[in-house]
Amino acid sequence: MAYKIGDACISCGACADECPVECISAGDDIYVINADECIECGTCNSVCPVEAPQQD
Repeated sequence: MAYKIGDACISCGACADECPVECISAGDDIYVINADECIECGTCNSVCPVEAPQQD
């Protein structure tokens, strides 16, 4: 299951900087993950200060 960034996102960009496949980008209010490109590695969740990325 791909990861999805929830409403807890504070738009710090830590997840995007660490994503090995660069599937995370800034959305209108929060960062978003392209589910088709996500390899489910969990790096985004491990670097997020508020644990906003969760498996969908």
